[in-house]
Amino acid sequence: MFSEISLIFSIAILIMSVVAHEVSHGYVAYMLGDPTAKLAGRLTLNPLKHIDPVGSIIVPIFTSIMGFTFGWAKPVPYNQYNLRGGDKSVAVVALAGPVMNIFIAFVFGVIIKTRILDGLASPEIYPLLIYIVLINFVLAIFNLTPIPPFDGSKVLFSFLPYNHRKIEEFLNSNQLILLFIFLFFIWGTVIDPIINTLLVYLSN
Repeated sequence: MFSEISLIFSIAILIMSVVAHEVSHGYVAYMLGDPTAKLAGRLTLNPLKHIDPVGSIIVPIFTSIMGFTFGWAKPVPYNQYNLRGGDKSVAVVALAGPVMNIFIAFVFGVIIKTRILDGLASPEIYPLLIYIVLINFVLAIFNLTPIPPFDGSKVLFSFLPYNHRKIEEFLNSNQLILLFIFLFFIWGTVIDPIINTLLVYLSN
């Protein structure tokens, strides 16, 4: 059974990871000329500013009980018309979140593999660090999916030439069924083996 302590730790890790993801979107948008997130008070790591009752609490509790924690925070607002660089800047803002998750996963992966915390912290900390890597890796992969409304779709749409906009219309019109296909077919056959390989690598 999923212990109460494990539940609390997994949700805390998820919340801080999705907060870092969302703040990265807002910060990059701010650097590119859009103050929307800053004016809304969302350029902060304070989780209370970002928590979504469903995505940050209810969904993580249920998914944790089922075996792996997943969820989301309130999207950080930005106005693409304030961004310098047009559509390409939209892609940069969209990539900022997944890149932050990849960065977090990489940093903690290095900490795990170099064992630099040996003698400084209890060995029980390593399963926690592995969980940080896995959650951030999953968040990055999931958000890079080119299905609306995920970040990957914004990147794809930013680079689509005008005469290929029917692709955007198709993805927007069929996002639910495409997400179903992704979760129940592609994720299980492609992503799950990668996650399991990463888990084995970090555990050895």
